[in-house]
Amino acid sequence: MKLWLKYLIGAALGFAAALILPLDSLREAAALSFITDLIIRIGRYALLPLLFFSGIMAVYRMREDSLLLRASLWTGGTILASSVLLTALGFFSILLIRLPRIPITTERVTEIASVDLKGFFQEVFPYSAFEALQKGSFLLPAFVFALIIGFGCCMNHTNIKPVISLTDGLSELFYNVSTVFTELFSAGIVFVMCSWTLQFKSVIKSGVFTPLIIMLCAQFIVLAGIVYPLVTRFVCRNGKPLKILRASIAPFFVALFSGDTNLALPVEIRLGKETLGIRQRVNGFAFPLFSIFARGGTALVSIICFVVIWRSYSTLNIEFFDMLAISLTAFALSFVMGNLPVGGTFMTLTVLCSMFGRGMETGYLLLRPAAAIIGSFAALIDAATAMFGCYIVANNTRTIERHRS
Repeated sequence: MKLWLKYLIGAALGFAAALILPLDSLREAAALSFITDLIIRIGRYALLPLLFFSGIMAVYRMREDSLLLRASLWTGGTILASSVLLTALGFFSILLIRLPRIPITTERVTEIASVDLKGFFQEVFPYSAFEALQKGSFLLPAFVFALIIGFGCCMNHTNIKPVISLTDGLSELFYNVSTVFTELFSAGIVFVMCSWTLQFKSVIKSGVFTPLIIMLCAQFIVLAGIVYPLVTRFVCRNGKPLKILRASIAPFFVALFSGDTNLALPVEIRLGKETLGIRQRVNGFAFPLFSIFARGGTALVSIICFVVIWRSYSTLNIEFFDMLAISLTAFALSFVMGNLPVGGTFMTLTVLCSMFGRGMETGYLLLRPAAAIIGSFAALIDAATAMFGCYIVANNTRTIERHRS
């Protein structure tokens, strides 16, 4: 049975369970939350070693084939272009479409969150390289360590060959382990979907956030169904957008219902290899970079949400240059949200409110009841970016095995 079909069945069972079973009590809600969190932890369990050993082999093999520079330029360029595209889409869509106001809340906070750029870079380069393998939620330190080792393996020394063979074997081993976990998640998605459905029901119950959610759905449909396929046709020779969409169904399920970009990554890597035929050297290099840096969905959703907050507080229109500054800030912040696989959208929104709020610095509290659902749509858009973007990189570096189905 196809992986996407297993996920679809699991999601349908979770949706039915949320509608049928009495899960309104605090005890039942706490039990469901615990099980869901445990399943997400299991889903991430093999990700770090997979990323680490695959990253080493990806750099080594691309250096051998004189492909590293080209792959890096295509990956970096595609990530940058996708983030610009999504930021522009958020900018123009919210200027053209005026969403209804959200009732003002009297809730207050004593401390406003901020982005710690200094801490971000300190985490990337800790005092010991082995510390890079200790934090499972932030993948960049481990990936940077893998890149450094990959460059070291390119040195022409006979003694390194056993290390390369061992690393290649470990990469294959953890790919197989990750495959098992992605199969098991087809059962775990029942609980994840059940939890998401209960949150979704509570969010749309009042109808306050319904127009915003409809707009985010429309944004995703336009992107995944029209914009990205057209870009793929234009940029890729013999591009196959329908094949990418078919391969993306399972990652879409995982990203939307968990809101977790790290949880979607093992599924993206597997289907990138098995369905799209992307070879390991690009598969183990591009997908992690897209997961960490290609967070244009976060920028798009944050821009839309901030303008909704602004219009809820004030009847004044946002000046064009203020809107441009807000969009550019969201664009820049999207590149430093890699340490927040969940919650990056709400953090970006918090920073935007603190910088541009002008008396509504805590305006993000208006959207806190819907924060998880809003974040899940950002993760969904980022999953689409990763699948289409990595295919574009592989196609233009000629690292796609055409014989795969």
